[in-house]
Order: sequence, then structure tokens, then C-alpha cells
Amino acid sequence: MLTEKMKEDIFSSSERDIIDYLFKERENIKEKTTKQISKETYTHPSTLIRIAKKLGYSGWVELKNSFLDEIEYLNSHFSSIDANYPFDERDNIMTVANKMALLNQKTISDTLSLLNYDELQRATNMLDKASHIKIFSVNHNLLICHDFKSKMNRIGKHVSLCTVDPLFEAVNSNSDTCAIVISYSGESKDTVGLLPFLKKKKVPIIALTSIGENTLSKFADCILRITTRERLYSKIGSFTTNNSICFLLDVLYAGVFSKDYKKNLEYKTQISRYFDRRKSSNEVMQEMKHDQA
Repeated sequence: MLTEKMKEDIFSSSERDIIDYLFKERENIKEKTTKQISKETYTHPSTLIRIAKKLGYSGWVELKNSFLDEIEYLNSHFSSIDANYPFDERDNIMTVANKMALLNQKTISDTLSLLNYDELQRATNMLDKASHIKIFSVNHNLLICHDFKSKMNRIGKHVSLCTVDPLFEAVNSNSDTCAIVISYSGESKDTVGLLPFLKKKKVPIIALTSIGENTLSKFADCILRITTRERLYSKIGSFTTNNSICFLLDVLYAGVFSKDYKKNLEYKTQISRYFDRRKSSNEVMQEMKHDQA
């Protein structure tokens, strides 16, 4: 994340004075010019340009806009709950349940706010056109992808979770394959190591990853952002990460489904009727008679 990069020890003392000022003023810099900021920090306007260049931006305006966007994101949705420690040892079980419900609601809202129409449309089209969809990630992420695989299979889409020999799966792919690569950090060694092979085989890549720049986002043809609130290790559980991934996968499934709604609904219903021979005495769950014909 940009705000993390700005904390790195790569800046001169005058540059650090400006960065400290940015963190202090935050949203207040929106209407300020380079001349105003330089005057208030007793620095030269060119120092702001040097900071932007060091952080990989073409100029100060681009850096300022990215900084303000990130601050807005960090300020939104999670002000009332900590994603790393959503409950504490003094909470009774119902308090824990209520806080977990709030965390889930915040996670969905947060993930939704990160969705970009063009990227989502592109991802849906890539999946719809693919003859084979392969999901690459570490094992604990792949566990939560089984439901997505099942739903996609039931509308005739071939989905594989690459748990065994993922490198072979990457090499044994082509342009008719679509890869979904999931990594919260975007830097997981085993997952990132597959990316050059996927690119060499001209496999379209959909990345599910955190906000900010990382190795996965550089390789991806399409990026969907996971809510980025959790630390890597210091937390009770990966609640927000897992829920965010599940939501994004549900949205992708729904997007592909809606491409040919009537056909997919008919196909899925027929498949489910054949394989899911379930019964219930609960009237809410019972199928209408004309649906069973």
C-alpha cells in the first residue's frame, strides 16, 4: 500500500518532513498546492516531485490523488470494528456473534466499494469465453473455492482447483484457459512463481488480491480487490479476507450466470433436480408442483 511505502527509509530529512505533514493533514491536503505545502513544511516545491518519483509516480498530482484515495478507503466502513481483533476476551457468546455479524456486513460493503465496473465486466467476459477455468492459490484459499467450482460446474463451466502440481497445471494451459489467481499479499512465493508460465502460455489472468501494487497485480490482465484490513499474522482469524474472497467469487459466478440467464437457469435446475434428491417438510423449501414436472 502507498501509505506503507511512504514509511520506508528511503527519504531525505526534508522529504520525510513532507511525508510526516501528509500523514498529519491527510484529507486536508486535497485543495492545497505544492507551493502551500512547501511553505508550511519549509521545503522547496521540487521536493514534492522527488517524493513522487521515488514512489513510482509521474508527478505530485498523481501521488496526491492516490494518497487521498487510499486515505478515503482506510477511513471507510471499518471505523467501528477491528478486522484483526473483532471481539475480545470479555465478550459473551452473543456479543461475539453480533460483532461477527457486523464484521461480515462491513466486509461485504468494503469489498463492494472496491469493485470497478470495467474490471468486473472484463473478468466476467474472460470466464464466460474460457473453455477451462483454473484456480491457483495456497491451500487454505482453495478450500473456500469449492462452492464456486460446484456452482460453475452446474452451469456447464469446467473449473479446476489446482491443488496438486500447480506448476504442471500452469504449463499445461493455453489461451482458451482462464486462470483465477488468489493471493492476499500478492507475493506468495509458490503462487507468484506460476505467473511467468501462465503468461508464456498466453493464459488470461484474473487476480484476486489486496489493494496497492504487488507482483500479482503486475502480471494480471484483470484485478479484483480483496478488502485490505488484516495483518498477515497478528489476528484472530482471516475473517475479512475469506469473506471478501467468497463474495467476489459469488459475484463472478452471478456475472457469468447472467450472461445467458434463461439457459443457465434451466440447465442448473435440471442438473440439481437430477442429482439433489432432497425432501423437506418445511413449506418454504418445497418446490412448486409445476417445477417438478
